[in-house]
Amino acid sequence: MTTRIQGSGARGNERRVAGNVLRGSVGNLVEWYDWYAYSAFTTYFAKSFFPGGDATAQFLNTAAVFAVGFLMRPLGGWLLGRFADRFGRRSALVLSVSMMACGSLLIAATPGYSTIGVAAPVLLVFARLLQGLSVGGEYSTSATYLSEVASPGRRGFYSSFQYVTLVGGQLLALGLQLILQSTLSDTQMGEWGWRIAFVVGALAAVIVMVLRRSMDESESYRRVADDAGSGRAAGERGTLRQLVKYPREIALVVGLTLGGTVAFYTYATYTQKFLENTAGIPRRTVTVLLFVALLLFAILQPLAGRLSDRIGRRKLLLFFGIAGTVATVPIMTTMAHTSQPVLAFLLLLAALVIVTGYTSINAIVKAELFPTRIRAIGVGLPYALTVAVFGGTAELIAQALKKAGHESLFFWYVAGCILVSLIVYATMRETSRSSALERGED
Repeated sequence: MTTRIQGSGARGNERRVAGNVLRGSVGNLVEWYDWYAYSAFTTYFAKSFFPGGDATAQFLNTAAVFAVGFLMRPLGGWLLGRFADRFGRRSALVLSVSMMACGSLLIAATPGYSTIGVAAPVLLVFARLLQGLSVGGEYSTSATYLSEVASPGRRGFYSSFQYVTLVGGQLLALGLQLILQSTLSDTQMGEWGWRIAFVVGALAAVIVMVLRRSMDESESYRRVADDAGSGRAAGERGTLRQLVKYPREIALVVGLTLGGTVAFYTYATYTQKFLENTAGIPRRTVTVLLFVALLLFAILQPLAGRLSDRIGRRKLLLFFGIAGTVATVPIMTTMAHTSQPVLAFLLLLAALVIVTGYTSINAIVKAELFPTRIRAIGVGLPYALTVAVFGGTAELIAQALKKAGHESLFFWYVAGCILVSLIVYATMRETSRSSALERGED
């Protein structure tokens, strides 16, 4: 009887964990849908916000605004990470999705350059700054929340859903793009059809804001909050003063992130313009290829995350580092010179399989480095700084090198960034069995 009750209690707890992960992940999905809708619909709205010119110049302008949004992510990682460490993960997640809703609504409602002149790109930049703050805080808080509510021994599996929903957001953006492309003409898409994507994102974010209010706060955070309420370490949570006491961990987050973020944004976002402008594959065909490749990529995330629970995180990181360093230049060079959609798809899928070694476990590895009282800001701030400098500028660098006639240098740049991270992976120790999470440290 006791065994049966214990088994029933374990199943109930696992369902509760799954429910919290689901509600947190749905919010993450909508946040990233809103973020990636910008990239997915760039080819349609670039001419609305910037004066006439060649397509590459307009894409370069929108890529610059994309990069500007990334520059706000460190500020978001700091502000919302501090907020999450001091006032709770759930409250920070509600705040971040509210900011994203405002940014999407502003993009949807802003008139074009021909109507309000320079105010159009200014408002676009402001909206992306707001979304950058939101995403910077979303990553740190959701990574922290998913790792803390997950069952011991299954943290890699549950935390991998952060990238499932991150990629899922991009798939939703691409899926809506496919629907709109099949129902509207290119002229209609360029004039007003692209605005539908941002209206949908704003409405979905409002719904998620309500859903997130029903999530459980993580037990790890509640323990720390109770201690602070009793007078213990009341001023330590989420402060830079406490964070700088972990210089090795901060450096590890930067090194872990560098190659992975450049590779991910190269294949998951820049590829859409790359295959269209460089390889010459038709726009709608590229959208279908990217959609299917990213769908398979999302399915791989929990499989790789569960594998990391069994064999450790470091082995997957080494796989990404070695394969990415060796294969990036051949993959992108071949992709640039093929007009065959099937070959382009296989190359893209191979690249995404390699990147899975990083994306599936990057959140849990970083969360395992820090104690609860500074986990959100510890995960978020150094990660966001690295992504802003390297991930957010990846497409901008690629477009600039293409415009200068040296596009192949970008392939070597991506491989070099992965090599730097490989050195970090080779020298770091395993985190899955020696982390603050597993030791129960607050």
